[in-house]
Amino acid sequence: MTEPPKPVSIELHSRSKLLELGYESGERYSLSCEFLRVYSPSAEVLGHGPGQEVLQTGKLNVAITAIKPVGNYALQLVFDDGHDTGLYSWRYLYELCKNQDARWQEYLTRLDKAGAHRDPDVQVVKLSL
Repeated sequence: MTEPPKPVSIELHSRSKLLELGYESGERYSLSCEFLRVYSPSAEVLGHGPGQEVLQTGKLNVAITAIKPVGNYALQLVFDDGHDTGLYSWRYLYELCKNQDARWQEYLTRLDKAGAHRDPDVQVVKLSL
């Protein structure tokens, strides 16, 4: 397995709630705080095995309040909703960057099927007529 690319620049844009990652190859990606929160690699989100994932709802306005390096292999992101247990390895971050569109669509589909919403102030009610 090849070594995953490590970002050469990491910038948090607080106002737009975007984490920008730059790579030596010249690639640059912007990941929203919401996207990073709902795809946290923590057990709270992923569960403890396949099929145990927990759908994250109401994370539209979530922000990152701190970024902590973990050794030379990962970042710990601290979110303003209190979540801070996921360790985002370089490999996982790069995978999120490369597959952001597909993963985002997957998330939106899962929300819709669950009758849930991104906005914490919106409750979705589905009626059968």
